[in-house]
Amino acid sequence: MKAFLKNYRQSPRKVRLLADLIRGKEVGQAKLLLKFSDKKAARAVLKLLNSAVANAVQKGSDEKKLVVKEIVVNEGMKLKRYMPRAFGRATPFWRRSSHISIKLEEKANNS
Repeated sequence: MKAFLKNYRQSPRKVRLLADLIRGKEVGQAKLLLKFSDKKAARAVLKLLNSAVANAVQKGSDEKKLVVKEIVVNEGMKLKRYMPRAFGRATPFWRRSSHISIKLEEKANNS
């Protein structure tokens, strides 16, 4: 029950804020947190979470028992660009991207 998003055009540092927010939460609660988050990456992470849930349901899992077991945000490719500066100089900067992977598991029933 996994899903991947590769080369998402936002820096990993910013996306990790959302990853830390939903790690270990139940899927319903994680969806709610992402829906009302004001971060740009929330929309992409929510879409990825929905994809992982659809993969789990396809394999026969119950959506209400799913928990975000693991969410990892790694560094993707970087585009090197230059910014004009004073006196005809140019300084480099990098447009960063992220690889996001999410794993879900069914919560153990302790009743």
